[in-house]
Amino acid sequence: MITQIPRTVYVPFLRRTIAVHWQYHAALMICVWFVLVPTAVLAVRYFKPRPTEYGIARDTGRLDRKLIWWTAHYVILYAAIGLALGGAAVAAYVSGGIHSSVHAYLGMGTLLSGCLQIGSAWLRGTHGGMHGAHSDPQDPSTWHGDHYDMTPRRRWFEAYHKTTGYFALALAVGAVGTGLMLYPAPVAAALFAVLLLGWLVSSVLLERSGMRQDTYRSVYGNHPEHPFNRERRDS
Repeated sequence: MITQIPRTVYVPFLRRTIAVHWQYHAALMICVWFVLVPTAVLAVRYFKPRPTEYGIARDTGRLDRKLIWWTAHYVILYAAIGLALGGAAVAAYVSGGIHSSVHAYLGMGTLLSGCLQIGSAWLRGTHGGMHGAHSDPQDPSTWHGDHYDMTPRRRWFEAYHKTTGYFALALAVGAVGTGLMLYPAPVAAALFAVLLLGWLVSSVLLERSGMRQDTYRSVYGNHPEHPFNRERRDS
């Protein structure tokens, strides 16, 4: 199987044949799925501010320091998906198309899951809350939004987005593992193992330290009369 992997490729617009270094593809995908993506996940999971009564008041500056966890989450994920699509496109071009292999299937599944994550974020609905873009802090009747009111749309988004995100990472483990079986790259394999262990330990330590905050209470506040707080109190 390894001997069937192309080691050179002719590039028409360059009018030359160039060597293919698959270890660069492996390194790129490992960095995307096991450096960038976990960083984005940990940022949104563990680095939200502690709840106040009425949530996060937006800063007037271009970069809101109180929302840096959210900015990091979406900026890093957009960058990661873009790099992954570029890496996959180059690999497909060099290989002359997408071949029938476990690695290809898992890789395409990972990319599809990642793209659907981006698409689902566009459908998450409106925000609302006391500090919403269109809210009057003095008039609670203007605070309504899909997230603030926890509408069915928002609940479906959260159920899908969180579950599919972890599913995409599981697929990525399989894609990288099968890729390293096709083209052994000891340094990349060692990096892969170290990163997996590192993220596991980091998650355990952050969880144990109590850094995970409830998203709704962190964003909108822990006042008992906020809709989702009231629902949970009464349930």
